[in-house]
Amino acid sequence: MKSFFICLFFFFPFLISAQHNTGGSFTVSGKLKNIKDTATWVYLQYVAGNINIMDSVPVQKGKYHFTGTISEPVISRLSVKFKSTPGNPAGEVTREKDQAILFLSPAKMEVTNVDSFSGIIVKGSAVHEDFKTFQSLIRPYNDSMKVLYDAYNQNYQAGNTVPLKQIEQQAAILSQRIKEAFQSFITTRPRSFVSLLLLQQIAGNDIQFTEIAPLFEQLSAEVKSYPSAIQFKERLDIAGRTSIGQIAADFTQDDTLGNPVTLSSLRGKYLLVDFWASWCGPCRAENSNVVNAYNTYKDKGFDVLGVSLDRPGAKEAWLNAIHDDRLTWTHVSDLQFWNNAAAKLYGIQAIPQNLLLDPTGRIIGKNLRGPDLLSTLEGLLGEK
Repeated sequence: MKSFFICLFFFFPFLISAQHNTGGSFTVSGKLKNIKDTATWVYLQYVAGNINIMDSVPVQKGKYHFTGTISEPVISRLSVKFKSTPGNPAGEVTREKDQAILFLSPAKMEVTNVDSFSGIIVKGSAVHEDFKTFQSLIRPYNDSMKVLYDAYNQNYQAGNTVPLKQIEQQAAILSQRIKEAFQSFITTRPRSFVSLLLLQQIAGNDIQFTEIAPLFEQLSAEVKSYPSAIQFKERLDIAGRTSIGQIAADFTQDDTLGNPVTLSSLRGKYLLVDFWASWCGPCRAENSNVVNAYNTYKDKGFDVLGVSLDRPGAKEAWLNAIHDDRLTWTHVSDLQFWNNAAAKLYGIQAIPQNLLLDPTGRIIGKNLRGPDLLSTLEGLLGEK
């Protein structure tokens, strides 16, 4: 499935941003209005300090009350358990109509659930109002994307390959429009915390510095002061240092025999710095493409440095993967998983990822995979 369909699922409530809890308190005072079933418990789920929190309170005389601590606004989910009745014998809490999305703020919030539990009116959270505005803005795009997504699945399962390319093209155009809608929201609401979350969504794991940095600079000083904004700025700075045209930051790690290898010592050839791991399925699938590129151009001035994000104590798995996939170039690792020093230096938060360096150590390509890697090397090293 093509990656642009990911836009359809934007803003899943509990995968928004990491936080460091510093002490901002919130209160949620809720009231149930015109709801026929008798509510017994209300649940509030959110993330604070990288911890998934599920709080619950009893409903008393149609009211409920939550308190908590967050360092910045965070999206949450409210759900309810009703008293068992003939029409609702199990008292389920998972029905869609029994849930509501609430953007928590370090403030006093009043929530009224009207007619159904999901029909909420919120007072005291400006960021929740911004979120509602964004939802209204993006809903038509997501509805259109869902139609394309369903059409793609139906044709794919039926073996109708001819329409797939056209659907992919339509989805790509729609994805660009969604991205432009995100950008428009950010530039017109620079004081909104929602703009920061949208920017993080656009940036993804592989930040395009020249595109994202100007948008980040438009955010207000208050938004930039939030913990997740500070974390994102660190990633953005790394992206700037590792963008196309920059000299690759130097590092040293041990090879498979325990001998230190320094990146700058490999200058003189076009070098692919390949971040991978033995446990990474997509990496292992891509290895055959890198092998093909290496075997084709290794005698024409091309080399590869594999940097593994294997876990502590997993050296044997790392070595076995090198052998099984026939990766005959230099490999290094500190076997520290996601804390691999080189990966942190380059801001690697997902693998496989790679950088292509010219003979002087300057970055000239990023995340070249499959035919893209071969075509780039053909342009650089192929027959003239």
